[in-house]
Amino acid sequence: MAVYRGREVTREDIAWIRQFLQDRPEWSRWKLSRELCEAWQWKQANGALRDMVCRGLLLMLHRAGEIELPPVKRVVRNRIAERARPARVLVEERALQGSLGDLQPLELVQVRRTPEERLFNSLLEQYHYLGYEQPVGEHLKYLVKASGQVIAGLAWSSAPRHLKLRDRYLGWSEEARKRNVHLLAYNTRFLILPWVQVPHLASHLLGRMAKIVPQDWQRIYAHPVYWLETFIDLSRFRGTCYRAANWQVLGTTAGRGHRAPTFQQTRPVKQMLGLPLHRRFREMLSQ
Repeated sequence: MAVYRGREVTREDIAWIRQFLQDRPEWSRWKLSRELCEAWQWKQANGALRDMVCRGLLLMLHRAGEIELPPVKRVVRNRIAERARPARVLVEERALQGSLGDLQPLELVQVRRTPEERLFNSLLEQYHYLGYEQPVGEHLKYLVKASGQVIAGLAWSSAPRHLKLRDRYLGWSEEARKRNVHLLAYNTRFLILPWVQVPHLASHLLGRMAKIVPQDWQRIYAHPVYWLETFIDLSRFRGTCYRAANWQVLGTTAGRGHRAPTFQQTRPVKQMLGLPLHRRFREMLSQ
């Protein structure tokens, strides 16, 4: 038996797939994977087929000699790899200073799959030190506005499957992690535009996000989120705003990256922080 992306695949499953393919010799790989998702009810919480995951499983079994896929009928372009860097979008750069109260009310807008997503991507590409990176899987993008002027942006995505610091803190089993890692969200980007100098703005936005993100995740992806997490590059930041917003320090990385071939530091040391969103978060995530 093997486990692929959280699903157990037995010898009986492989035999069933083999017969499934043999009974449909004219079908394309695209159609086979979608129909297999339907047959197995392999779907996301919001009902969408896990088509790309299923295609990956079929390809893995094909390369291992367990099944024989039909020849490729057309080469599908990797649009993520081919995607050009976000183009520059002009935005108001009026300097904002003063107190947090002077900016209120603030508007936090989820912009993924809206006309403003292009602006979000452009701002991260121009002003975030890591630039813009297209997320894969479940993710949300937020712009923050004050009187119509964009002042900040935050990005959230599915959490990494394996994080030693987090997994040790949560205390969940490997089985629980595989089953429930989708109930975590990862803050991949946090940008306050450089012409905005307002004390306590960052921690205020993180506090607002802790309420908004789980609501939007439930609405869009049809499942809850019980935990938020992120990393801080200690060579650049201190993480004060996260701690002020009640995020908890889980520890620091070794600076080697995943599956590093050496014990020497090859990357910046980062601090990991997490925020429980439910009083019984450990119980909810360990079920």
